[in-house]
Amino acid sequence: MSMLLPSELSILLVEPSDTQRKIISNSLNQEGINHIQTAKTLAEALTIIDRHQPDLVASAMHFEDGTALDLLKQLKGNDKYQDIQFMLVSSECRREHLEAYRQSGVVSILPKPFSSEHLGKALNATIDLLSNDELDLNHFDVHNLRVLLVDDSLMARNIIKRTINNLGLRLITEASDGAEAIELMKSNMFDLVITDYNMPSVDGLALTQFIRNESQQSHIPILMVSSEANETHLSNVSHAGVNALCDKPFEPQLVKRLLYQLLDE
Repeated sequence: MSMLLPSELSILLVEPSDTQRKIISNSLNQEGINHIQTAKTLAEALTIIDRHQPDLVASAMHFEDGTALDLLKQLKGNDKYQDIQFMLVSSECRREHLEAYRQSGVVSILPKPFSSEHLGKALNATIDLLSNDELDLNHFDVHNLRVLLVDDSLMARNIIKRTINNLGLRLITEASDGAEAIELMKSNMFDLVITDYNMPSVDGLALTQFIRNESQQSHIPILMVSSEANETHLSNVSHAGVNALCDKPFEPQLVKRLLYQLLDE
């Protein structure tokens, strides 16, 4: 296992407020983070990133020259920035306003003001994504596990893929929605399905129902990754046969625990 230390992390803090930059920088210092660069605008942030890539970008939501989502899309759309993790720091609490960030593969969404516990969890999730910590399974060789990953967001698939790659899962087949996943399952065998809930055409619930009731792989473990907050919907997928539920953005260590439960019992 190769695990980073918090003191080894390099962070770019993008925050238009001088006061907030000082507060957040001090909080990072208290967590042992010393390599901190700062920017006030998206343009300034991109210039810094081009010159020296950080491990993590911690960004406010709104700037004079755009939003954090604009910055996130530019990073995720550039292959050379694929290893940079992204954390949103915002006082926004309305779920519908945060949904685009959840779907875009942020490592964490921190509230303003945040506690040391909130920040510690976010930094640990970042370290987990940048480190290798393979599953050690009793019943499977983790490198031979065949995973079907289903999500209509390419960015969300990429961050899930990065997480499970670090856990040792390499044989990953991707599908952009439930309909594509169903066709893949008709001609391929898998050991695990990881699926989003909200998808066009055939959603996670319909996919689960197909797997449990119509496929030749009815006993396959299903991990659903979702930002869905509707209790009725979540109850429906549980009753349909989902083995485990995980929120977006998710903590890699939680995913690891869930995969142990699904694959090693």
